[in-house]
Amino acid sequence: MNVVTAESAGFCFGVKRAVDMVYREAAKGEALYTYGPVIHNEEVVRDLEKKGVRVVNSVGELKDCPKGAVVLRAHGVEREIRSQIEALGFSITDATCPYVLKIHRLVERYSGEGCQIVIMGDPDHPEVRGIRSWSRPSQTTVISTREEAENYAVRDGKKVCIVSQTTFNYNKFQELVEIIRKKGYDINVLNTICNATQERQTEAAAIARQAEAMIVIGGKNSSNTQKLFEICRKECTNTYYIQTVRDLESGCFRSIDNVGITAGASTPKNIIEEVQKNVRNEL
Repeated sequence: MNVVTAESAGFCFGVKRAVDMVYREAAKGEALYTYGPVIHNEEVVRDLEKKGVRVVNSVGELKDCPKGAVVLRAHGVEREIRSQIEALGFSITDATCPYVLKIHRLVERYSGEGCQIVIMGDPDHPEVRGIRSWSRPSQTTVISTREEAENYAVRDGKKVCIVSQTTFNYNKFQELVEIIRKKGYDINVLNTICNATQERQTEAAAIARQAEAMIVIGGKNSSNTQKLFEICRKECTNTYYIQTVRDLESGCFRSIDNVGITAGASTPKNIIEEVQKNVRNEL
């Protein structure tokens, strides 16, 4: 009987940095808000709320709030939102992942040079909305599916700059880029998928390939965890997506000899350890 936990499971650099920043700010005892959940993990958000940190989801919510600091989440926010928050008199603590900030700068630069910007990612994800805000709307397209890539067209022979959401599936990114590349455009491809994401996805696939059952731990709204689940399920049909140990069905692994465990970038270490301990006890 064997339980294998991915070494890359859990907080990545950007998430740990953001969470640590919020806890440090909360310790000051002043009014503190996060613009959207600082990370996509309900357990972490609930713990921060106990320490007086309030989540706001729009600038409008801040208008009647006591003045204090607003933490910009790890995913980043739209360019104009930061300006609106400052205009209301709140100070800003920017917890945006440095890798995401790098994409903002790249998109701003290449858009300013007249390039068409293509962002590979989920158009509804806060990270993608933030990235998009640094480019000219008329020059920007978000692509997430093969069909969208096949239908993409550039007018006037303009150059194309392709970037990616940091947590996008690496293999899917390559597939969509190749579809556009075949159209013969002048393309500059910037692989902005975080190295930690690539390593996490590769390791998860390798573990799932050898497992009889696979557990993927993460918040239900976590984009990178959802992608991990999809990757693992391709390799192991008996894959479970859970948020905490409470979501595991009692006794479901008793007839299984080999279980793999991985977790999204927003999953705290203690949750991973609880799941690992529970599964070992079941075996």
